[in-house]
Formats: sequence, structure tokens, C-alpha cells
Amino acid sequence: MTLADDFRESEVAERYAQALFELANDTGALEAVRGDLTGLTAMGRESAELRRLLASPAYSAEDKRKVLDALGAQAGFNPLTRKFLGLIAENRRASVLPNVISAFRRLYDQHRGVVAAEVTTAIKLTQKQLEGVQAALRQSLGRDPEITTAVDPSILGGLKVRVGSRLFDASLKTKLDQMKFALKRA
Repeated sequence: MTLADDFRESEVAERYAQALFELANDTGALEAVRGDLTGLTAMGRESAELRRLLASPAYSAEDKRKVLDALGAQAGFNPLTRKFLGLIAENRRASVLPNVISAFRRLYDQHRGVVAAEVTTAIKLTQKQLEGVQAALRQSLGRDPEITTAVDPSILGGLKVRVGSRLFDASLKTKLDQMKFALKRA
């Protein structure tokens, strides 16, 4: 895939997300659609088969539509979400669904005035630790952050916080790499 293909996919995802957001907002289904997309993201994280199905051109648009419809029915998705998933599959755009969900989330956060922050740690945070991180972010950002967490044991310790395009990296791995680099220069 080329850079131009990535750009086109990103542009396509943005358009689909914008259309879904506006329709959900106009019909009063914004919260329901957001919840459905969050649930679909969790399903994708848990199922390599679902990720493979969405990304692979080997599956037909009809197969993808059937799977997405079945998942939506089983999870009790809002009718708007289910229609949207069917449309995106029929238009052979299921592979950009993760990008659509990310773009929708950004539009939703912007609409609510919330700042999204992604916190990555080596081990799962306790509730008390998460509240501490949220309080520190609230103080530095001046707004309530909506935090998503991820666990990446390769960072060894500490944490990484991404807010928009900014990254605060206080991971042990980064500090060790910096020390290693400094020792090599000495």
C-alpha cells in the first residue's frame, strides 16, 4: 500500500465518520451509536478473526455484511449503527472501519469538548492509579480527559500518554534507551 492509498483511506474514513456523526446527532442516537462503536472496537480487539475478515479482500462484501449484521443483532446495536455497518460493507469499505471509528470518536470528543488521552503502561493500572493520572491530566489540560488504557509490557515500567498528536513518554524503556545513547556518546 502506498502513501497515496493511505491518504485516500483516511479521507474515506473521515467522510463516513462525518456522515454517521451528523446523522446520529440529528436523530438523537449519538450516544447509542458511540456505545455501539465502542463495543465493536472491543469485539475487534478480542477477535483476530473479525480483524482478518474486515481487512481481507478474500471475503466478499456480502460475507462482511452478514457478519457485521449478525454481530450488531447479537449485541443489540442501534438500527442506525446496523444500517451504517451494512452500508460500509456493501460499499466495500469494511477495511477502513477501524479508521472510521477513530474519526467518529474524535468528532464526538470535539462535540462534547472532551480531550481524549491514551495511557499506555507496562501493567494494568488500578482504579486509584487511573484516577491519579486523570487528575494530573485534568490539571495540565484544563479539561476533563476521556482516558483509554492499553497495556504494553515492552515499556518495562512508567507510562506513555498520548493526547492528540502530543506524546509524553515517561517509560522506563525510553529512559534506559536515552541512558544507553548517552553512554555511547561519552
